[in-house]
Amino acid sequence: MSALTDINVQEEYRSDEHDIIGNFFRPCFTKCVEYDRCIEYLSVDMLKTIFNTYDNFKNGKAKMRLIAGYQFRPVDLDMITVLLSKSRNPFEKRGAKDDIQLVRKAFERGQIELKISIPNSTVEDSITDKIGIFRDAHGHSIVYMGTSKSSFGTRKKLFETIDVYTSWKDATRVEKKIDLFEKMWNNRLSHIDVYEFDYAAKNGHLKYWTQWVMHD
Repeated sequence: MSALTDINVQEEYRSDEHDIIGNFFRPCFTKCVEYDRCIEYLSVDMLKTIFNTYDNFKNGKAKMRLIAGYQFRPVDLDMITVLLSKSRNPFEKRGAKDDIQLVRKAFERGQIELKISIPNSTVEDSITDKIGIFRDAHGHSIVYMGTSKSSFGTRKKLFETIDVYTSWKDATRVEKKIDLFEKMWNNRLSHIDVYEFDYAAKNGHLKYWTQWVMHD
């Protein structure tokens, strides 16, 4: 089985100098079995891209945990609400090959777990810890810090940069970032509250943000 250590990982990627998707994200997604991400703005397009591009996610062999900010584009919040609905699958009539059907099934089998982060009154109204963590079947990890954009589409992108750390070169730093994500996931940080999506939705914590223009 392939490992993350097979990737020639650089310490930094800049969109004006590197093919971040081809040289970093694509090989990491291909070789991982777990993906954790804290992202300010979650889009359904990001989920569709991952689950329709990478066989390990498409076939249920890789899973993800997502911590998203509480503000969404209207189309994304409406669609995610439907995707997580416990009622009969509304996408069945579209056929098993529909790209959104794969995301719905991933939610149903627990392959995607989603929580919502809400800053409390002591901090600014956004998520600052934009962490991404890839893990493979051999116990190796790659952590990246950077952009809140989804970074997986084909449209024109804004300038972005990410810093990267690996468990075989930067073990201590990777462990600290993983520990930070786990504290966020388990709602153990003082500056944010983290809830299950259903709880956040039922208690009015989720908001439309029509000013946000998605760059994917």
